[in-house]
Amino acid sequence: MASPVTVTERPGGKYTLDVENGRHKLYADEPLSYGSADLGPSPFEYLCASLGSCTAITLRMYAGRKKWDVENISVTVTHSLRKTTDNETHNVFKRVLFVRGDLDADARSRLVEIANKCPVHKIMEHGNIIETTLGEV
Repeated sequence: MASPVTVTERPGGKYTLDVENGRHKLYADEPLSYGSADLGPSPFEYLCASLGSCTAITLRMYAGRKKWDVENISVTVTHSLRKTTDNETHNVFKRVLFVRGDLDADARSRLVEIANKCPVHKIMEHGNIIETTLGEV
């Protein structure tokens, strides 16, 4: 289970936030075009980072178990919105895998399959339950 993450407004920009999990401190923000200071990734960029980092870790673990000669793994993730024919809007995350190493076509194909099994991918592709309560200040 992941450590709790606390997000708190901070000075800097209109939407600038401190993001902490007890071990690490990050910033989240919106770009200048939204009227903020662009001091950190946006929430959607953090979603992309979560999917990309989980994918890279999953691929590294798999390549290690298979003892494959993989020098470097990089994942690029973009987010966009797409309207369907019935006028519903869906989030689309496009993920591109860059794997440098001595791998044949079958191994490369298998890496795409394994990428689709990373835990964050599984969370994002299924419905989720989000429970919200109001805490005491």
